[in-house]
Amino acid sequence: MKEKKIEVIDRFTIKYHASDKTIWSKGKMVNNQPEDYWEWYRPDGTIKRSGYFENGNPICEWITYDSEGKRYKTTERGSKG
Repeated sequence: MKEKKIEVIDRFTIKYHASDKTIWSKGKMVNNQPEDYWEWYRPDGTIKRSGYFENGNPICEWITYDSEGKRYKTTERGSKG
């Protein structure tokens, strides 16, 4: 399996799909762990999921989007603090 291309732009870590053409995920990394708000995308560029991390752990509200990028499902993933 091809490793995803990664680059850091304005403190955001951006990973690309294997094709290197579209963004797979975007968010901030702190101490090699995801932190704060993150988004994941499908190969066609529509948003797939979004949520927050604290110290590498998912927290608060996570949203899953349908294939058109509309809110499909909301999941609570622990609390902040």
